[in-house]
Amino acid sequence: MIATIKQRLKDQKGLTLIELLAVVVILAIISAIAIPAIGGLIDNTKKDAHVANAQQMISSAKTWVAGNANEAIDATNGQKLTLQKMMDDGLIDPIDDPDKGTYDATASYVLIKKSGKTYSYEVKLTNGTRGIWVDEPKKLKRANVTEPVSRVATAATT
Repeated sequence: MIATIKQRLKDQKGLTLIELLAVVVILAIISAIAIPAIGGLIDNTKKDAHVANAQQMISSAKTWVAGNANEAIDATNGQKLTLQKMMDDGLIDPIDDPDKGTYDATASYVLIKKSGKTYSYEVKLTNGTRGIWVDEPKKLKRANVTEPVSRVATAATT
């Protein structure tokens, strides 16, 4: 009897339709879980790259301040350094946009304000579809990478 069962098991040549269907269902479930998780990881990585690029712009603005200490900064309006000016002056290399576009070099800037001997930095970095706009460097976080229009609308309503 055992020999007959062993012989029948050896004679199986492939998967039954039920077994094949079970494998397909399991793969579909794994895909349904994994794909959104990977998409979220990719988006978070892009946001982190926007933050790092904005931090680099602030570092370049600090370099500009150190090299132009005798240049007067308007107490009311501050000094606006566009991304284009920083690139033209050699303060920063052209920045790659993680969203596969290009940053708007004239709309992206660092606004430097001086109060006594203290400098403050506001940064706006945009590529036309999304960007980051914060009024102090410690707010440079992934959560602050948004659509530029929503940031302007929020600022206008407050």
